[in-house]
Amino acid sequence: MSAKSQGIPDGTEVRVPLSKLKKSPKNARKTPHSEAAIEALAASIAAKGILQNLVIEPEVDGEGAATGFFCVTIGEGRRLAQLLRVKRKEIKKNEPIRCIIDTANDPHEISLDENVTREKMHPADEFEAFRKLADERGLGAEEIAARFGVTAHVVRQRLRLGAVSPKLVQLYREGDLTLEQLMAFAIVDDHARQEAVYERLSYDRDAGTIRRLLTETHVAATDRRARFVGLEAYTEAGGTVLRDLFSEDRGGYLEDVSLLDLLVTARLNREADALRAAEGWRWTEAHLDFPHAHGMRRLYPHPVELSAEDQAALQAVQTEFDRLTEQHQTAEELPDDVDARFGELETEIERLEAKRQAYDPDDVARGGAFVVLNHDGTARVERGFIRPEDEKPEGATGPESDAKAPDEDDRGGEDAAPDGEDDEGATDEDDGDQPLPDTLVRDLTAHRTLGLRLNLSEQPDVAIVALTHGLAAQIFYVGAAAHVVGIQPVKTDLAVHADGIEDTPAGKAWSDRHANWARQMPRDVAGLWEFVAELDHDSRMALFAHCVSLTVNAVKLPFDRRPRALAAGRRLAEAVALDMTAYWRPTARSYLGRVTKADILEAVREGVSEEAAARLSDMKKADMAQAAEQLLAATGWLPSLLRTASPQEQTDLHSEAEGSESRADAAE
Repeated sequence: MSAKSQGIPDGTEVRVPLSKLKKSPKNARKTPHSEAAIEALAASIAAKGILQNLVIEPEVDGEGAATGFFCVTIGEGRRLAQLLRVKRKEIKKNEPIRCIIDTANDPHEISLDENVTREKMHPADEFEAFRKLADERGLGAEEIAARFGVTAHVVRQRLRLGAVSPKLVQLYREGDLTLEQLMAFAIVDDHARQEAVYERLSYDRDAGTIRRLLTETHVAATDRRARFVGLEAYTEAGGTVLRDLFSEDRGGYLEDVSLLDLLVTARLNREADALRAAEGWRWTEAHLDFPHAHGMRRLYPHPVELSAEDQAALQAVQTEFDRLTEQHQTAEELPDDVDARFGELETEIERLEAKRQAYDPDDVARGGAFVVLNHDGTARVERGFIRPEDEKPEGATGPESDAKAPDEDDRGGEDAAPDGEDDEGATDEDDGDQPLPDTLVRDLTAHRTLGLRLNLSEQPDVAIVALTHGLAAQIFYVGAAAHVVGIQPVKTDLAVHADGIEDTPAGKAWSDRHANWARQMPRDVAGLWEFVAELDHDSRMALFAHCVSLTVNAVKLPFDRRPRALAAGRRLAEAVALDMTAYWRPTARSYLGRVTKADILEAVREGVSEEAAARLSDMKKADMAQAAEQLLAATGWLPSLLRTASPQEQTDLHSEAEGSESRADAAE
């Protein structure tokens, strides 16, 4: 039965109650509309009404009789959007809907035509249209979002893209820039700067490169300085933060670097002043990086007994800690108040335990400390340094006679250590009442030295004592000239070659180990021989190994050609069964963010699988590095420079070397 036979001419605009509209079984679209699309349509209709009539045809039963319902040939999405508004009680279920009657055309064909022949607006037109709404009508992101059924964040993204230089937008329209590249340019609002960076681009137009060039004068919010000061304090001081709406910017980029540095310096100085007031040091200095303390001795605290009051307080908090532990040992999750109390008790126990180590008051009165910024954005205190001008007490007229404490040579467990008595203060062997001529003294002591060498060469246990004494005297008592064995340790400051190495778990473990030995050393170098000789065998060998290890240098420098030394370093790694997975892992900061995308993919290919690498291949470099870090975290993958040859590989290498030598001999 035709529409005409029902009294409704074709092409007539009618208003049909929503409850009388049905989805047409002849609709070409079989895949359901997404929830987001229906949400957007509902928001648009709520703000502006239905801008395009629905196309319908009367529904008929098997005998051709009208059922009173209408099938929606074009506009099913709008029908669903109105049903969503009914569900939200924005309209009633019998809301009249403007429709056009069409029974002359094939419903399936016109449904297909509706979805196929229309061309979607170019994204650049969409960006500029959103910008026009904001600029000319004064609509905010939230209001625009409500009118178009998208999130405010999406609106802000489109507004930001609409603010990109028209020259670059035109390049995007013409296909000379991708959307990803355009989004990278949108990180700043300055058109001149955007265009200048575009002119600097060569063949490498990666979005990451564009962002890096646009922010090269800024500081990332993940930088240690920004983390130390805090974004809130920075913005309160008038600083501005640049945010990237199109990628995970981890807080954005701080634009005023001078202000940031000023805030960092001010806070470090405040912490240095507070440390000096609280602990009584003669001086404290604030530095962004540890200044190496060249020319200074370093003192270490020594064990002391807790006062009766502190001992009682420690016993009380330890008892409460043990009681809470017993009460909640079977609990899967602690109540918030109990968890908080555990934290308070642990903090108090650490505070009281720290009092078991103390510096001599005289050392504090003439010594100092550095407050420096860690790579994790926290302040670090390095205590116990004596400046050369503070070595002698005020008013002293002769060589300093007070004992000096162990100290280290550089940083992070290798800082300068204490002098012993100087040569003028040391006592020579009793030469009798009549001093001997210098030439005779040299002659006799040369013979005595020869006798020492002969006897020592036959007593390896004593040789270990002598060598350990010599190394320890030079490492822990710089300038003491108290060693008789002519072996000098050469130490390399690894922090010069690897930024932040002292803040790693391995760096802190080394520093703690060195400080532990320094605390045990006698304060006067004259007592060092007895200290070393009286150690049990295992302890003496441990000290010997520690001193020797301080001299290891397997750093490969581009200008330093030491192939044999580096080969010996590889042999040493094999001998000690070095497994660098215990000390290092590949992260975006340590490795993955510092190599090419091809290197990242090769690492994932080796450490995980070919399939895993393929899944990352289309990512931007920053995202690829982060994803690779997660994938490699539990694999134990290492770059070739950090790998130690397996026993089988060692055997193969040795065989190859022997074969080369045999061929060389045959050639001769």
